[in-house]
Amino acid sequence: MEQKIMGIVPGSIADELGIQPGDVLLAVSGQEIEDVLDYYFYTENEEVTLLIRSENGEEWEAEIEKDDKEELGLIFADQFMGTYQHCHNKCIFCFIDQLPKGMRDTLYFKDDDSRLSFLNGNYITMTNMKEKDIDRIIRYHMSPMNVSVHTTNPELRVMMLKNPRAKEIMTHLRRFVDAGIVFNGQIVLCKGVNDGAELERTLSDLSEFVPVMQSLSIVPVGLSCHREGLYPLEPFTKEDAQALIAQVEPWRQKFFQETGLHFVHLSDEFYILAGQEVPEEEAYDGYLQIENGVGMMRLFVNEAEEAIRALEPGTKGSGKVSLVTAPTPCGYIQRIVDAIMAKMDGGQVEVCCIRNDFFGERITVTGLLTGGDIINQLKDKDLGQLLLLPENLLKADEAILLDDVTVEDLKKALQIEIDIVQSSGKDFVHKIVKCLKRNELK
Repeated sequence: MEQKIMGIVPGSIADELGIQPGDVLLAVSGQEIEDVLDYYFYTENEEVTLLIRSENGEEWEAEIEKDDKEELGLIFADQFMGTYQHCHNKCIFCFIDQLPKGMRDTLYFKDDDSRLSFLNGNYITMTNMKEKDIDRIIRYHMSPMNVSVHTTNPELRVMMLKNPRAKEIMTHLRRFVDAGIVFNGQIVLCKGVNDGAELERTLSDLSEFVPVMQSLSIVPVGLSCHREGLYPLEPFTKEDAQALIAQVEPWRQKFFQETGLHFVHLSDEFYILAGQEVPEEEAYDGYLQIENGVGMMRLFVNEAEEAIRALEPGTKGSGKVSLVTAPTPCGYIQRIVDAIMAKMDGGQVEVCCIRNDFFGERITVTGLLTGGDIINQLKDKDLGQLLLLPENLLKADEAILLDDVTVEDLKKALQIEIDIVQSSGKDFVHKIVKCLKRNELK
């Protein structure tokens, strides 16, 4: 497949060779490039030959000697270099099926692509893969991979994913283990479906793969208020969360004693729902599943506490700062704010816990808050001089929230300056202190 070159990194190998934007890459070392994985695989060697077609139609070869894995400096018009693999499952817990109509088109796309799992950490069910896709993972040693397991009971997995190929999960995972492909797993836990005795079976079955399978996260199913016609699922209660923690903890200790890994990790939401503290940092095995909401609160708290310890007691401040959060992290955020203010002399910080009316009150995480809910619940409040928003509210490459409300829209509607806080406890503390100190100097 031809790959159009959009740009060249200055000072790179490609720049020195005189490759130009608009040129086309036809092959690498005699191999056509189907997608970004082919490109990475064939260009990581020390000796590489590129077949290039210039904009004038002339074809020429560039023979390159470079350091192992040294980048060539080519920027392509399509960085993925191919089409995404669409998910054809009809999972009973799929959150995309619970989105209201009228949102931007990209939010409704369901991917189940092994390349995105390897490159971006996405989770795949492996039900939408062909045999050649699995062979390719093994041949390129695409490691680590991230797999949505949900259950190892073949019949139950078929029911949950509504795909007859779902029953093959253990066969696929054994192939990974045999090939030395490190992988992580995920279970979206559904009350009365794959919990209880079924979860016990899944943990027992997966134990044979540790430590090549290095972690397994268990996250609660997200239930929006837009579930008309979907499988009847119920939210977990405080008692359910407490029972789950009690069920999983012996497994964690067993895995740790046998392998040095706790292996199975519950999402922060379960501990907070149960009214328990999230585990200490050592329990997360290096935060292998932090992008899945596992250990995120512990890391944030530890970073914040370190920043607070470095804060000079009696630091002068004044004015008021407000910040947006959601019900799940709200208690921890308030405790951090209280610790900051115990070090400050003056100033005020208000924690604004936003109820999710857009998706429903059962959705309690910050990343699914919308601009409309923030505006509706804060428009009549005295927010002070600055409103802080966590960066996980925003689209990755644009200052826009899930409901297409922009940060500028929020500024105008609330008549306040807005700053974005990175997903870091240190940045959270520094942003608050900086604003209060700035107000003191005015």
